[in-house]
Amino acid sequence: MYTQLEQREMDSPPVNVTALRRMKNEREPIACLTAYDASFAMLVDASGTDVILVGDSLGMVIQGHDTTVPVTVDDVIYHSRHVARRLRRAFLMADMPFMSYTAPDQALQNAVRLMQEGGAMMVKLEGGAGQVEIVRHLARHDIPVCAHLGLKPQSVHKIGGFRVQGREQTVAQRMLDDARSLQEAGADIVLLECVPNEVGARITAELEVPVIGIGAGPEVDGQILVLYDILEITQGRKPRFVRDFMTGAGSPRAAIEAYVHAVKQREYPAPEHCFS
Repeated sequence: MYTQLEQREMDSPPVNVTALRRMKNEREPIACLTAYDASFAMLVDASGTDVILVGDSLGMVIQGHDTTVPVTVDDVIYHSRHVARRLRRAFLMADMPFMSYTAPDQALQNAVRLMQEGGAMMVKLEGGAGQVEIVRHLARHDIPVCAHLGLKPQSVHKIGGFRVQGREQTVAQRMLDDARSLQEAGADIVLLECVPNEVGARITAELEVPVIGIGAGPEVDGQILVLYDILEITQGRKPRFVRDFMTGAGSPRAAIEAYVHAVKQREYPAPEHCFS
């Protein structure tokens, strides 16, 4: 009981929304990773990771699907509650799956389930200006929200595959406008996926909330990768922004610690992991 109060006496207290905003203001890079079960969650948490995402990427790396589209709210709740049981410091974020937030009331109902049943501290949803009202509705009910822009995996069939977004000036400007609108609506974090360095840097400079990147260049406030990618568990062709931290590490924990260190020291991403 009162675990959060007890943990305030830790050398490194639990991460929360206020701490993430402070890290942005103080230019301390935010290290984020996915996790999907209790064992890996304990390793990721103990390695100094600031934010853990139970992503709908579980549909691909855990369930074997080609996309994230088949993942359900129940799937995310199942994995999130197991991750939550092993966290002491990291801030837990959970994805809202495909078609689980098509209307404000539906979004609120599912977000509440992710927090009450799954133990999430924040929900993440994909979309630009079209999700402003959803974000506003969730924020009005004190639901912390991460808004996901750039490459949106749930829209892969609409956009024609996994490809870099924002290379055209009009698209980049629309992304910036959407980010501002989502922040104004109450988004606490913006996540950018697969965008050119310049776009990541510009949006980060314009927003007051932290900007987390996955393939968004070195100038964003933090980085996130899929755990199975950095541990070289994922087989086959990997995205350009992925770096193998397992080779030579000796153990999964050492690999995760190497990732966190590389993010904190701004050694990752290197130029070879970025888009122009």
